[in-house]
Amino acid sequence: MPVGKLWVPDRRDIIWIDFNPQLGREMKDEHPMLVLSNKIFNERTGIVIGLPMTHAAFNDTNPFAVKFAGPKGEVGYVLSHQPKSFDWRLRRARPHPFKQVSPSVFESACEELNSIIKIGV
Repeated sequence: MPVGKLWVPDRRDIIWIDFNPQLGREMKDEHPMLVLSNKIFNERTGIVIGLPMTHAAFNDTNPFAVKFAGPKGEVGYVLSHQPKSFDWRLRRARPHPFKQVSPSVFESACEELNSIIKIGV
């Protein structure tokens, strides 16, 4: 990134973001998030749309969790049933060391979300 240029999250990025305040069964505290919205949207609105990510093993049986392997083979899950939109600046978002998910994981997460909310006709 060039000096003086501010970081803005982009589609397929993995970011750290604060999920608090939390209610009920929602995810809480700081967690990774898979960014669904594009950089132009994120920069212009200050909002990021994405899906929470976790390493919690009980998600292995969650039909809405997309399983993936991290750079060192660690297992993670994209929770496609919990789409979120957050003010990424106020929630102190920052890049995650994993950087991005693969195109196939991104596509699987989007397909799973679409199976829940049916975007399009």
